[in-house]
Amino acid sequence: MARLPRQSDRVNLEHITVLLIDDNLQALDILSSVIQGFGVREQIRCNSAVEATEVIRRRPVDLVLVDCAMPEMDGYDFTRWLRGEAPAPTRQTPVIMITGHAAASRVHKSRDCGASFVVTKPLTPQVLLQRIIWLSTDEREFIQSETYVGPDRRVRNVGPPLDTAGRRKGDLSAHVGAAVGANMDQSDIDSLFKPRRVAL
Repeated sequence: MARLPRQSDRVNLEHITVLLIDDNLQALDILSSVIQGFGVREQIRCNSAVEATEVIRRRPVDLVLVDCAMPEMDGYDFTRWLRGEAPAPTRQTPVIMITGHAAASRVHKSRDCGASFVVTKPLTPQVLLQRIIWLSTDEREFIQSETYVGPDRRVRNVGPPLDTAGRRKGDLSAHVGAAVGANMDQSDIDSLFKPRRVAL
């Protein structure tokens, strides 16, 4: 079970702009209500990721919440676009991906396209708020390379780069693969995104 936010964890969300993206209008309404309950005054709702790219081209936002599964342009493609093609300051905007299918391959795909966190459906306000609080204190470096743009994915081993001694084979895998196996629970997903320093 997720730890309840402590008094010291509180963040003021009153002055941030949140971009909400989901093709399911009912899910978008629920997400909007949850975000409003956190004190966010300005939210931009988009029914498609294509519509969201137009919003991002016109103005910056402080946080993006995007559903993974959408027609035409899904949440993975949107996040890759944001990280690689959006106006420069907006590329580093935190992205929380929301998924109803948390198979390990899909969670890895979210991480590898540059998402900051993944939250599973059915979404609870407590879990979402905790992830937003984590993002407010996120110290991961933002990585820009030929094959990846986004928060540092090396959460199991903060150590040597790829192909050098001491690097864990499982870190920074380029291959996501097909969705197989059972859905991951939220704590397993979080362990892929929340950094842990390991002595080398």
